Formats: sequence, structure tokens, C-alpha cells
Amino acid sequence: MNIGYYLSRLKNASLPEIWYRTREAALALRLKGAAKKGGGLVAVPAVDWPALDALRLPAVQAALTAEEITNLLHGSRWCLHEEESALQEFEQGERRMFYASIPRGGAGPDIRAVWEPARLQNLAALLFQVANGDGDRKREAAAMVQATLLAWLENNPFLFGPHYISVMECGLRIPVFFYALKILDTLEAGDKNRIAEAIFRHAWLTENRLSLFSSLGNHTIAECIGLVFAGAVFRGSGDGARWLEKGVALLRQELNHQILPDGGPAEQSLDYHRFVLDLYWLVVDFLQKNQLADCADFHDRLLTGEEFLAAFQYGPGLWPAIGDSDDGWAVAPGIAPQRPERIFEKRPYLTFPHSGYTIIRTENDALLTFDHGPLGMPPLFNHGHADALSVTLAHKGEPLLVDPGTYRYNGAPEWRRYFKGTRAHNTVTVDGLDQAVQDTGFVWSRPFPIRVTVNQVGRQGRDVAALHDGYRRLKKPVSHERTIRQFDGGNFFIQDAFSGSGPHRFELNFHFHPEAAVERDGSWWKITKGAGTVYLFPVLGEFQLACGELHPPAGWYSPAYGVKVAGRVLRMERTGLPEEVSFATAVCTTGMVETKRLEDLLCII
Repeated sequence: MNIGYYLSRLKNASLPEIWYRTREAALALRLKGAAKKGGGLVAVPAVDWPALDALRLPAVQAALTAEEITNLLHGSRWCLHEEESALQEFEQGERRMFYASIPRGGAGPDIRAVWEPARLQNLAALLFQVANGDGDRKREAAAMVQATLLAWLENNPFLFGPHYISVMECGLRIPVFFYALKILDTLEAGDKNRIAEAIFRHAWLTENRLSLFSSLGNHTIAECIGLVFAGAVFRGSGDGARWLEKGVALLRQELNHQILPDGGPAEQSLDYHRFVLDLYWLVVDFLQKNQLADCADFHDRLLTGEEFLAAFQYGPGLWPAIGDSDDGWAVAPGIAPQRPERIFEKRPYLTFPHSGYTIIRTENDALLTFDHGPLGMPPLFNHGHADALSVTLAHKGEPLLVDPGTYRYNGAPEWRRYFKGTRAHNTVTVDGLDQAVQDTGFVWSRPFPIRVTVNQVGRQGRDVAALHDGYRRLKKPVSHERTIRQFDGGNFFIQDAFSGSGPHRFELNFHFHPEAAVERDGSWWKITKGAGTVYLFPVLGEFQLACGELHPPAGWYSPAYGVKVAGRVLRMERTGLPEEVSFATAVCTTGMVETKRLEDLLCII
């Protein structure tokens, strides 16, 4: 980490947080000294094995194919598209180093990819196969899990190596250890004690380094999951009882902090919203099934969160890649906690006032999202993107106008800036700048105020407009207002207007899915992918087509963490005084529309 990172964190820290961080740093020094002496760091109480045996597992639903199970049995691990050999080399090089002494950043693989296989979720997937399978495959899976898990504990002694840097990772491993104790019936007493000791030590470290204050977010929820499972195992001890109580209390606090009243995510990330909701469903089922805590009051808020996410779906489990995503799972890829079976009504218009989105769903199966929400969860806004007034559009289950995704967090700062930045989204940049200031890869400053100025049913459909002041920070300030008018069912008219002082350079971008065909059709642009089609027409000016530019980056898409591919983007640029510049674009899913009709709409707006 560089000095800029620490300065950014310090700038946003309260006095209680500074004291908390100071204690955490002191703890690391104390632990490092004790570890060097080889002394016992954490005394582990005995496990009440009959009480552990009585605990019931949370319910899960699996969607893994036979081929995926076979690959896991052959040692396959999820590595977020990094070369596994590079991850293993990094692990081996840092394995005997105290966690707080391991340098972050610089050369080497993305640390998020290093952590992914160490979540041991490949073992979680196999454990649920053991619990529900039979015959030779069950025995093969059990032997694979047992050997791999014990080898991991041997190769990753407590506090040493990269897998203790983030206690979120510790929190996510604890349930896997718990599943192993519950499901594997071939463990000898010594091996059971080793796994139980790992649960205790992971939870002890997690409690002492919880993500609190400005670090509150999905990390906190994952850490609480670990505390709850560890607390259940050791609830007969003072530590375990405290972990259980603290985990539940913090989960209750964060339920209404991270999941907003309209069901949306405070972090402004749809994928992290799925992750957080799944963590909650997992722990609520576990707590209630074992009568460890009453979480009945959690359900309404969680269902509101599910309804929010369902509004964005253009296909089963498919939604725009809004905000950050690291492809994380609560249990394992292809395995999710049991969620309530509920079908949410697909409404033609939905506005989420707290999270800041409007959804328009048309009769010809088009889905448009309009982002008029805040930057993210204050004070750091870690996982939000500078995407104010951006739109996405899917038609007949095909994503056409897309959000770019994330690509990766570490080791590629230029790409991190691009994928988070305004130019990568379907909105307007001013002077090539982001709507807020990227202090680091995870810290924003100068967040933009944004407000809805129009939201009503017009003669042809929904009319909605919003304005953001992200560029009011400039020496010659600018405000950007975008108006979206639905007409003729599945068509939309988008106008961008500006106010302020200038002159400035304004750039409008529309990004398309890399698998979509983009071609000129007279004055229109036709974009097709599968059964989906959208036509774009610039009422004012002309678009230029670009794809996969490097200096600076433009026209890129990330379909998964660690992967980026070139995608086409239509761009229009103008320079002038704010009141003299505007953009007007027809986005139509019913076909090309007469120019006179579009000109009339322009006059109305």
C-alpha cells in the first residue's frame, strides 16, 4: 500500500476509528513478536462434541453439473482466471511470512485471486455432494476433501502467509471448516481437533480485526458469518458465546444499513447485493434452525432486497454489472443458500428512491435501467462506480447497452481507473474527467449530489429526468441533466443538457456487449445480439464507432473477474459552453422511427 492510501483512509476516519486502527496495528506487532518466539498465541478451549453433533446444517440448493463435480474431484479450484501456477508460486513464496509483513501491490498476481482458492469453496461444494450422495463418488469426494483440508491447515499455519491478511477470508473459511466437522465421518479425533482449533483461531483473529467504521460493507457481513458459525461451535465458552452475540448484533445493525429501505444496496453494486443477501439467508437459516437467535425480523428486509434485485433481471440470474464485482459466492460457485420461493411481479415502471434507480420494462420485453443514485456507501464509496445518469438496456433477454463490469482490483491501476470511471459507462464525461475523484482503487472523494427532477407518466409512457453536480467541483462548474422519455412502447428518447460556465469538452458514450453486432443502417445504428435488437439514432450530431482503444482505454468489457475483452462503443464529442451543448439520442427496440417523430419529441423536451 502506498502513502496515498493511508492518507485517504486517515482523511475519512473519525477519532474512534483512529483509536481502533491504532489498537489493530498494536495487536499485529504483539502477534508478530509472539509468533517469532514460537509461543502459544491463542488458547483453544475444548469442543463440546455432542453439542456440535446436534447442530443442523443450513439448507443449500446446488446447480453443479456432473462435469464440474468431476473436475473438483480431480483437484480443480476456482482461481478468478489467474494462472493457478502463479497463485501457487506466490503462496509458497509468502507462506512463512507473518501476515502483516507481506507487501501489498506491486508485482505478482492480484491478491483477490490469491485469496479465492483459499476460501476452500471447492471443498464446500464437494462436502455437500458427500452429504447428499452415495457410493464410490461419495467416498472419493470425502477422501479428497479430508486430504486437501488437512494439507491446507498444514501449509497455512495461523497468522502466516497471505490468507490471514484479510479477515473477510477467515470469516468465509469458518463455515467450510464447520461443514467438514459435520459431514466427514472419517475424521480421526486429532484431525477433528485441528479443524476445531482452526475455527477458533480464525474467529479470534476476525473478532479482533473486524471491518468497522469506514470499512463497513460486505466484508463485515462475511466476517459476522464466521463469528456466528464459530460461536455456535464454541458457545459453551466465553469467547464463543461472545462471538455469537456480537455476530448477530452486528448483522442486525448492518441489515438496515447495507440494505436500503427500497431494498437496494448501499454499496451500489448488484453483484455484492446478491452476495450479501445470500450470506444473510445462510446465517438466518442456521441460527433459526438451531434456535441460536431469533431472526424473524430479518425476513422482510431481505425479501425487499430480493424484490429489488429481481427488478433488474433480464433473464434467470442475469442483471447488469452495475458497480464492483469480484465474482464472490456465499457458499460456492453453483451452490447457494436456500432462498424463499417467491415470484416477484414484473412491473412496467419502478423507481427506487433510496438506492437511486428507475426501471422501465416494456411489453416487447425490453428492460431499461436508469441510474440516478449516489456514488456508493460513504465515507469511502469503495465499490461504487462514477456512473451517474448511466443507462443499460436489454431486449428479449439479451444485454445490448451494457455496464462495463469490473475486470480486476489489484495490479493494474490504469484498468481499475477505467472500469470504475465515467467514460466506461453510458453517460457523459466532461473534460475527460470522472464525476468524482479516484483517490485510490477503492477510495473516492468529491462524491456527486444527484436528484430526480422529473418522474411521471407521460402520454407515451414514463418520463424521468435527473441531474448530478459531480462537475460542479471544476474551476468552471458544470451540471448535467439527463431526460428519458418513453414513447411508442419499447422506444426511448434520451436528451442530455448542461448548465454552468465554460467552455468544456463533452463526450457521450454508449457501450455495447462485445458479442453484439454493431452496424450502420443509413442514419441509424443497428445493434443485434441473439433475438435482441436496438436501434440508435443521433438526432443531434454524428456518432463515431470505436473498439478496444488503449491510450486512453475505451471500449472494453469485463464478463468475469480477471477478464477483459474489447467491445464496441459509439461516441460523440462536442466542445462549447454548457448551455450551447446538448445530446439527443433515440434508443428504439421496435425499429427505426421517422426523423420527424424524433424532432417533435426533441421540441417537447
